Amino acid sequence: MKNTVGSSGQQFEQRDIARFDDGASTDRQFVTSLARGLEVLRCFAPRERYLGLSELARRTNLPKATVARLAGTLAKLGYLRYEESLGKYGLGTGVLSLGYSMLSNLDIRDVARPFMQELAEYARASVAVGVRDRLSVVYVEWVRSSAPITVMRGVGVRLPIATTSMGRAYLAAAPESERNEVLEQVRRLDESDWPRIKRGIDQAVRDFEERGFCLSIGDWDKDIASVAAPFTAPDGTRMAFNCGGPAFVMSRDTLENDIGPHLVDLVQRLGAAVGRR
Repeated sequence: MKNTVGSSGQQFEQRDIARFDDGASTDRQFVTSLARGLEVLRCFAPRERYLGLSELARRTNLPKATVARLAGTLAKLGYLRYEESLGKYGLGTGVLSLGYSMLSNLDIRDVARPFMQELAEYARASVAVGVRDRLSVVYVEWVRSSAPITVMRGVGVRLPIATTSMGRAYLAAAPESERNEVLEQVRRLDESDWPRIKRGIDQAVRDFEERGFCLSIGDWDKDIASVAAPFTAPDGTRMAFNCGGPAFVMSRDTLENDIGPHLVDLVQRLGAAVGRR
């Protein structure tokens, strides 16, 4: 059995739940009731099977009565299911079908998987690819090595965008306007820690410009060290690949001088392979 390190990335982050302001109601293309229903679905984090109305109301910042109507509607449509014995709701199969359709259409995963597995075995670590979702990056593919010690994650795991190597790599390669918009949201949510977060992002931008990859060594989780590089798919989808593991196994020197360059090579080879398809 593998020893596992790190699981905090599967915790719910309330900062990822949208807040609806008065401006949204003046946008004729914005349906507030629909948006609120989708926010209810977003409340469920990996490994969270059931949530009660009180918790859903707290996470969405909506009145409990409103949440009850939304949850009831979503349950009738199959996106939620109500567990009567618990008095709580869980995700329904309707959500699964939407997620499966999205992943099935993300063809890059099939091409990238062999490259990812090769790097995972070389580094004796795990390798993942993720896309941005608000202030998080979400794993859409993940592989692990056969090493006895590894970091267990999985598809669907959400990581904070500003303090992880994957999030930093995404931001470093993003258009400046998008990066500034994201960082302003991060700043407003965590004023006290903003100077440290900003230093990490600034360093990540420099690292990407100079070496093509970004690092996070204990910045998000003190026990995790990782390196990441951005990638843009032919259809324009922007994502980032990371390789990481326990900090006591993966030193800064290893990440900077060995795994980082190999990850950049992975991205380049993937780009060439996709270009031949």
